[in-house]
Amino acid sequence: MLFASLAAAIDAGAPAPDFTVAAADGKPLQLSAYRGKLVYLDFWASWCAPCRRSFPWMNAMQEKYGAGGLVVLGVNVDQRRPDAERFLAQVPARFMIAYDPQGAAPALYAIKGMPGSVLIDPQGRVVFAHAGFRDADRDELEAKIRAALPPRAN
Repeated sequence: MLFASLAAAIDAGAPAPDFTVAAADGKPLQLSAYRGKLVYLDFWASWCAPCRRSFPWMNAMQEKYGAGGLVVLGVNVDQRRPDAERFLAQVPARFMIAYDPQGAAPALYAIKGMPGSVLIDPQGRVVFAHAGFRDADRDELEAKIRAALPPRAN
């Protein structure tokens, strides 16, 4: 089931709250650095069973739409990074991974469960938010990504 919003702070059309988290290499990664791109922001945890199903789908979305302007960003919220690294060894990500062990970024988006995803347009506005991941969600989520992709320059 898709939700138009998870909280008033992230209603569709509202500015996406900016945050800085640690990239996989330890350097700061700021969400606003991806202005001009369509961002599929996914909050996940190593203990999350639906996350295991969402990763192959997100890999496919990044591969299929990356050249068209999509950036998939997975933000892990595990308190222990080795837990996340074990997950990634079993379920590799071919998209950007960052770490937020304090959970500050998902709190900005009122994320209540894992995975929690937010699509952010190139202007930095929330397009939609989605809670959980089921195989039945795939087509609808992909259609929303396709519809939000920036038009190709001629």
